[in-house]
Amino acid sequence: MPGDKSISHRALMFSALAVGTSTATGLLEGEDVMATAAAMRAMGAQITRDDDGTWQINGVGVGGLLEPGEALDMGNSGTSTRLLMGIIASHGIKATFTGDASLSGRPMGRVIDPLSLMGASFESSEGGTLPLMMRGALPAVPIEYTLPVASAQVKSAVLLAGLNTPGITTVIEPVPTRDHTERMLKGFGAKLEVEEQDDGTRVIRIHGEADLKPQHVTVPGDPSSAAFFMVAALIIPGSDLLIENVGLNPTRAGLVQVLREMGGSIEEVNPREVGGEPVADLRVRHSELTGTDVDPAIAPSMIDEFPVLFVAASLAKGTTRTSGLEELRVKESDRLSAMAAALTLAGGNIKENEDGLVIHGTGGEPLSGTPEGQTVTTHLDHRIAMSLAVAGLASAGGVTVDDTSPIGTSFPSFMDLLEAASD
Repeated sequence: MPGDKSISHRALMFSALAVGTSTATGLLEGEDVMATAAAMRAMGAQITRDDDGTWQINGVGVGGLLEPGEALDMGNSGTSTRLLMGIIASHGIKATFTGDASLSGRPMGRVIDPLSLMGASFESSEGGTLPLMMRGALPAVPIEYTLPVASAQVKSAVLLAGLNTPGITTVIEPVPTRDHTERMLKGFGAKLEVEEQDDGTRVIRIHGEADLKPQHVTVPGDPSSAAFFMVAALIIPGSDLLIENVGLNPTRAGLVQVLREMGGSIEEVNPREVGGEPVADLRVRHSELTGTDVDPAIAPSMIDEFPVLFVAASLAKGTTRTSGLEELRVKESDRLSAMAAALTLAGGNIKENEDGLVIHGTGGEPLSGTPEGQTVTTHLDHRIAMSLAVAGLASAGGVTVDDTSPIGTSFPSFMDLLEAASD
């Protein structure tokens, strides 16, 4: 699998905020992560790639970022945009963010609100979207902020703003989300404390004016990328697939849990720890899946994997019900509406609700596929395109999609790997 995208973004950003030279191996070299690298270069970091795939990052230190001379083009990467807004919020510089049509339609208000409380100022397009100009505050003001929605990006933005803010910045997280930021900041030497309360709430405190130390980061394989191959192996008869080096951080492993609840055979081989993250090889074999009611509490740990879960549910026996997924409507596309329309066109039996889908599976029978002359719409969304490719493998007539180019944002080798695994 390609390197984990979430960890790759953070490896570049945190290395750029350390004083000295850090290295990273296994970095995802998709368009989103390259947008992060370009932005950090524009603010003074020196970032190069060796012939063996090792990345060298010479950082400027917390507080040492330079004002970029041009707008930061973030392409399709919401993670890059929101985390960089957090970093810049406590530096005395201004920056303009731009992005493609998909990113420019995604809401940034959820990050603007807490960062404004810390002293940063913003001029955004209507609706709090890109293009957006911001000016950081120096010094910024430490805050205590309770997340109104479960969002690792918002949490991370506030914590990263706290790196260069005097005092202690606190984030209260009622529902735990992926914790790559906390793990990696500790690895780089930041003083950060996490308190787990009896009701499941996490209180995260970061001490400002941090001094980050250069590190070597080994990036594990991306579980969100592995998801497509897990589902493909489960729903295609005769499959027996070993997926190597998959990150199994508990805050990211919700899909594995749900697929196992549905009857999926997923075996962890050679479990180990890489760079502070749990990792294993996954052996996945074709299984008779049964529909399930997905607990909405598990959504934050698999929010990016729901599109391909919908594919698995379409081939399962019985009914799968999902709820509490309003967040999917503000991703790269409205993933609830997009997947409901696409799978229905491909022969699935889908009902769309306001906060989730109800899917009546085929019991293992192939989907019919898209009617001749018709094409499903991916809405420039890489995960929609990859999910529909998996659906096509499990259909009688194939699935025709309008555009596969967005896959390059996160998984440039996907189509080649899928073809090789299907031989």
